[in-house]
Amino acid sequence: MGVFSKTCEYGIRAVLYIAHRTTDGSRVGIKEIAAAVDTPESFLAKILQDLSRKGVIQSIKGPNGGFFLETPSLQRPLADIVKALDGDEVFSGCGMGLTQCSEKNPCPLHKEFKKVRNQLAHMMTTTTIGQFNKELLKGTLSLKK
Repeated sequence: MGVFSKTCEYGIRAVLYIAHRTTDGSRVGIKEIAAAVDTPESFLAKILQDLSRKGVIQSIKGPNGGFFLETPSLQRPLADIVKALDGDEVFSGCGMGLTQCSEKNPCPLHKEFKKVRNQLAHMMTTTTIGQFNKELLKGTLSLKK
């Protein structure tokens, strides 16, 4: 089980796939993306439409269309995908889901969870979308289960 929602997990995998497949200026279709990242096509289409609307990825309709990333998008942090799909609660919320949890009113997990949450936020804000392209192209990293 991951830290992020299924929507967000699928979104991250799809965006990383799109990033490495479109570095040459090409575009990639939903069928190929869904197969490559082992995600249901109809669910993934909604996720990618949302990410496109929010400017995380780019898309063009039509016979030569598809999804792609422009150079500035490759420099965006992975946190942008998470925030677009799940909001930023994973980077600021309580580990037990309590709304009243705070420094003054901590839950039993507050102190330790805060450390983990801050490490996750740091990793996701300092890691870029295009950072793994070389490893993905070489096949040393995988986007499938």
